[in-house]
Amino acid sequence: MDTLLRLLVAIGFALLVTAAAALVLHLVFRALARRTRWAAVLSRRTKHPTRTMLLVVLLWVAFASSIPDNADASPWRDGVSHTFLIVTIGVGTWLACEIAIVLESLGLHRYRVDVPDNRVARRIRTQVLVLRRLTVAVLVIIGLGAILLTFPGVEAAGASVLASAGLISVIAGLAAQSTLGNVFAGMQLAFSGSIRVDDVVVVEQQWGRIEEITLTYVVVHLWDDRRFVLPSTYFTSTPFENWTRTNSELLGAVEFDLDWRVRPGEMRAELERILDRTDLWDRRVQVLQVTDAVQGFVHVRVLVTAHDAPSLFDLRCYVREELVAWIQRTHPDAQPVQRVLMVDEVAEPRESRRTASTASSSALFTPEQEDRAALFTGPIQTSDIPRSER
Repeated sequence: MDTLLRLLVAIGFALLVTAAAALVLHLVFRALARRTRWAAVLSRRTKHPTRTMLLVVLLWVAFASSIPDNADASPWRDGVSHTFLIVTIGVGTWLACEIAIVLESLGLHRYRVDVPDNRVARRIRTQVLVLRRLTVAVLVIIGLGAILLTFPGVEAAGASVLASAGLISVIAGLAAQSTLGNVFAGMQLAFSGSIRVDDVVVVEQQWGRIEEITLTYVVVHLWDDRRFVLPSTYFTSTPFENWTRTNSELLGAVEFDLDWRVRPGEMRAELERILDRTDLWDRRVQVLQVTDAVQGFVHVRVLVTAHDAPSLFDLRCYVREELVAWIQRTHPDAQPVQRVLMVDEVAEPRESRRTASTASSSALFTPEQEDRAALFTGPIQTSDIPRSER
């Protein structure tokens, strides 16, 4: 009974100390957060794991100090202490992961992605996000290894595991070939810079933005709010379009098929007025050219530029709509038309009847040469020659 009472008192004291320590830490970080940003981020990310760690450690101390180390009186003491050790390692791993995330987040604070020219910021952000996941994975593996080492007999089994490590590594490599390939491909994507978070890409004839890059897959946010999940090896083995590889500025085309009566000079002046009225145009390129004029149409191409892909798409739609309205309003004769040539039906030539004279005129011999013609058509006259004269 005295042991139980001491345990309850110790647990109450541990809870009181945990509440006091949590209050002091909250007040300290609140005061620091008013002057520095890192204190607010650290307090928000590590608040729960820090309090949990304090509570577990203090409860463990209270239990160890109130329960005597006597195997006969308390045979369950070692099992409870081992449980506290495992929970402490797990909570410590959680706290270490949160601290690593905070440090990486502070490094990203200097690189903003909400500015027009954010290529470097997106590259750094991609690398840090991949490193974050890798760091968390390593810390979790270390924590699991530390928990396993607390069990008796694991050290003895380690020698046999190391002896068969070569065979196990070969089997694991063959079994997880695709998974390991995706992991290495994800690390390659993070540090090669071929794609970054928020890049505009075209994959499988789908336009979208890179939303997330992990060690095994990449999530592409398509233009219609669908998510395209691709393995990391796709971007290292398959060609794809990256519209923001070096910068975010893009050049787009708007094309028209118009009638030959169109006036390119006036259309070019109207294009200048249209672009001056919108903020989507970045004032770099403004071109209107007649690129073709065959088969009854004049092909007009307009080239414009914008700061990024969404602005370019909106700008192209805006220019197309305004120019179509201008043609309908001021130059309706320039609208494309189909010309059809109507002709009278031509009578088929009658078959000429051959007359005797016509037929004879085409013969080899004329009527006056009938005797000569008979030599070729009639029987051949032969004369009897006496046998003695032959």
